[in-house]
Amino acid sequence: MSDQPAALHETLGHVRVVRFDPGHAAIEYRCGLHMCHSGGVAQGGFVAGWIDAAMAHAVIAKFGETRVPMTLELKVSYFAPAKPGLVLAEAWIEAGGSRTIFTEGRLTDSAGKVLAKATSTITMIDAAKVAGMVAG
Repeated sequence: MSDQPAALHETLGHVRVVRFDPGHAAIEYRCGLHMCHSGGVAQGGFVAGWIDAAMAHAVIAKFGETRVPMTLELKVSYFAPAKPGLVLAEAWIEAGGSRTIFTEGRLTDSAGKVLAKATSTITMIDAAKVAGMVAG
């Protein structure tokens, strides 16, 4: 698993990777007040980002780093507000082949309460091609 830029880890409140097994990943995040809007509720983009990152990690854990998982579609359903404190984003590969992958994930609070669930369609792109996209 390659290191993400430190700024991304800091922005998302990354604490630690709890699970990194082929097709499964779990990442612990700390939701800070700076991520919240009115009423001390985490902005929904952070919730989506936490789950999306876990889904990408689940794919990387299975397929390695020679190809980059790129989200084509992300659907998030919010069930309860994420509040400041620790949250856990868990994700797994539900189905797919070598190019298109369907993942699912969820975000829970420290008590295990499900705060949000998500599904994603991911395509795999050669890492060298992605590097060329960024450089060019």
